[in-house]
Amino acid sequence: MASLTHPHPRPVPEPAKGQPAAPPKKPNGLRGWPLVRKLLTLVFFGLVVWMLSKQAQGIEWAEVGSAMLRIPVGALLAGGAFALASYTLYATFDLIGRYATGHPLSVPQVMLVTAISYAFNLNLGALVGGFAFRFRLYSRLGLENDVITRVLSLSLITNWLGYLFLAGGLFLFQPLALPPDWKIGSEGLQVLGGVLLAAAVAYLLLCGFASKRSWTIRGHEITLPTWRMALLQFALSCANWMLIGGVVYMLLQQRIDYPAVLSVLLIAAVAGVITHVPAGLGVLEAVFVALLSHRLARGELVAGLLAYRAIYYLVPLALAAVAYLAVELKARRRSSA
Repeated sequence: MASLTHPHPRPVPEPAKGQPAAPPKKPNGLRGWPLVRKLLTLVFFGLVVWMLSKQAQGIEWAEVGSAMLRIPVGALLAGGAFALASYTLYATFDLIGRYATGHPLSVPQVMLVTAISYAFNLNLGALVGGFAFRFRLYSRLGLENDVITRVLSLSLITNWLGYLFLAGGLFLFQPLALPPDWKIGSEGLQVLGGVLLAAAVAYLLLCGFASKRSWTIRGHEITLPTWRMALLQFALSCANWMLIGGVVYMLLQQRIDYPAVLSVLLIAAVAGVITHVPAGLGVLEAVFVALLSHRLARGELVAGLLAYRAIYYLVPLALAAVAYLAVELKARRRSSA
C-alpha cells in the first residue's frame, strides 16, 4: 500500500546470433483466478438482486413518501452540515499527494478537483469519477500522468485505510445485532473484523518501522509514506467515514444507535463496490432494510436513505457538474488565448 512512481521496464535480452528466440514464458500465478473472481462477483450480484427484489416487495411506497415529508427540517439541516463537512474533508485527501509529489498546483485548485471527482465518483463509479475526471482535470491544470497516478494512489489508500480500521474495530468489538430470524450469528463478521483491523495496523507499522521503503513490482516503484503521513491518512479517512455515518444517523432521526448505522453503512459500501452498481443504487437501501428493518419500519428506513441520497449524492453532483463546466471553459479560454 503506497504510491506509484515512474515505471521501470526491464530490458529484454536479445537472442544470440544463430539461436532461435526463446518461447515466451507463461505467466506465473493462479491462471484461473480472474475467472473465479468474475464468477464470485456474479454470484454476489445475483444475491444482491434477489435481496433487492425481496425487500422491495415488502415496502409500502406511499408510506415512504409520507415518511419523507415527516423528516424534520432540523434533521435535514444537520444531515446537510455533516455532508458539507465530509466533502470538505475528503477534498483534502489529494493534498497528501501534493505534498508527496511537490507538484505546483495551489491548495484551492487541488481541493476543487478532488471535490468534483468525488461527487462524480459516488454517482457514476470509480472509473468515471475517481479516475477519468481526476486525470482530465489535473491534465488540464498541467500535471503529468505519473504525478496524477501517484496522487490518486495515495488518495485511494487514504480512503480505504480508515475504512479498514473502523470496519475492523466495529465488526470485531461491537458486532452488529442481526435480525432475530437470521440463522447465522455474528461470528463471521467478527472474524472479518479481525482481518480488516490487522491489515490497517500492519500498514501503519510498515510505514513506521520498515527498513526498506520502496519496492519495484511489475515495473512500478512502490514507496511507503512516512509514519506521520500514514497517521494523517488514518485520521482523515476515519473522520470522513464517521461524518458520512453521521449524515445517515441524522436523517434517520437518531432512532437507531450510531455504531449500528455506521456498521451497516460500511457493509453497504463494500457491497456497492463489489457489485459495480453506479452510486450503489438500490444496494445501500437493500442492505439497510435487510439488517435494520427489525429496529425501524421499512418505510422510515427507506425515507431516510432517499433523503441521504439527495443530500450526499444528487445535490453535490449538480454543484460538481456546474464547477466542472466552469473549469473546462476556463481551460479552453486559457488555451485559445
